[in-house]
Amino acid sequence: MRLAAALRRRELSSVELTRALLDRIERLDGARSFDGNPHHINAFVRVDAEDALAAAAAADRRRAADPDNTPPLCGIPVALKDLIAVAGRSVTASSAVLADAPPADRDSDVWATLRAQGMVHLGHVHTHEFAAGGTTDQVGNPWDLARSAGGSSGGSAAAVAARLVPLSVGTDTMGSVRIPAALTGTSAIKPTQGAISTRGVIPLAPSLDDIGPMARTVADAALLLGALTGMDYPLTPRAGRRPLAGTRIAVTHRVAADRCDPDVLDGGQTAVQAALRLGAEIVELEPGPAPDAALAGTLIRYEMAAHHRAYRSRRDHYRPMVRDQLDAIGIGPTREEYEAARDRRRSLRQAWEGWFAEHDVDAVLEPTVVMTAPLRAVPGSSVQDDPVVHQHLSEYPALWNLTGQPAIALPAGLGSRTGLPAGVSLTGSRNSETSLVPIALDLQAVLGVAGPPFI
Repeated sequence: MRLAAALRRRELSSVELTRALLDRIERLDGARSFDGNPHHINAFVRVDAEDALAAAAAADRRRAADPDNTPPLCGIPVALKDLIAVAGRSVTASSAVLADAPPADRDSDVWATLRAQGMVHLGHVHTHEFAAGGTTDQVGNPWDLARSAGGSSGGSAAAVAARLVPLSVGTDTMGSVRIPAALTGTSAIKPTQGAISTRGVIPLAPSLDDIGPMARTVADAALLLGALTGMDYPLTPRAGRRPLAGTRIAVTHRVAADRCDPDVLDGGQTAVQAALRLGAEIVELEPGPAPDAALAGTLIRYEMAAHHRAYRSRRDHYRPMVRDQLDAIGIGPTREEYEAARDRRRSLRQAWEGWFAEHDVDAVLEPTVVMTAPLRAVPGSSVQDDPVVHQHLSEYPALWNLTGQPAIALPAGLGSRTGLPAGVSLTGSRNSETSLVPIALDLQAVLGVAGPPFI
């Protein structure tokens, strides 16, 4: 990361960097609200300017006192999804239900880990309410404010795309860091399930929830992943013209051409051709088993109900989409149906691990989502919040939450028809991040990264 290198060389102080980003947020993000505004990005729920500057000053002192032993991300600002607890700050899940929530009395494990390394928390960024959707409609996509930034980690993706913050931490239950990465032209990593503690994070469905780093580039996301897991990941593409020689990448018929926007298909083909030029072996394979239609919904509804019982008296404070979801939970699933779904999930996970081993596949390459950024439902527009859009957005990425396998989302250029980002994902077997990250780095070196034109 160039900013980390500049801090290390003392070309820039954390206070200077933090102040510059706070000024940028003030100029570009617009008024903050749970509902959003058609003319604003509205990525941040709240900005903690005073605390951020104090943390930045402390990071500068730490680096000056012991430069050789300072963590790489010391002094680097980060934004946290509005589910991740910071002691002394309220966490509201971007919902009026928790608008009056008291400050958290302790840090989440995520923030405790990053705080210990000297990172600077700029503030919380929006989620789709309680992470229960794929659009985060209160947030404008920096590529086109009339369009969704994706979800549920939409505030994270928009803040990174608009360069309001270099790094963000989101959560991913059904694709929630990868969907917004695809729609905003940014990068995100969903690690192997359980790699990062979710303690102190408001859940959607605990058995599916993952923590995911988000950044403009895979390298920066991998640097943040390393800070969260204590692992070292490669951060630069490999040398030579064919760094992917010996790498076996699968494309499968799970991706149906008639289900994808043309720009998305073009992005997928661009990524395949790039992988071939870099020396990869591309193999076309029949996919492993698909989850049954009820599997994810059964798990999420049962686990979501357990968390939201505490808010029954505030039912009218939910946004209509989430309120409708919670009302539907009243008729099921039962405990028996939930346990049966868990058994089917275990079988699915085992089948896909066997599939990777049987075919000796290093990664599956596929479009992250079936569409480019859809129009968003926000006050002042005629667009309605359509549940079908949410289903389409999670159609491809949700499988890898059910299997628990790591997946990396990265941009694959701009659509020739829409001018909007298209994204692809690489998925590997469980605990394969150290081999998956280099493949993504090599691909991104060819595919590149673009920023929104007006930012």
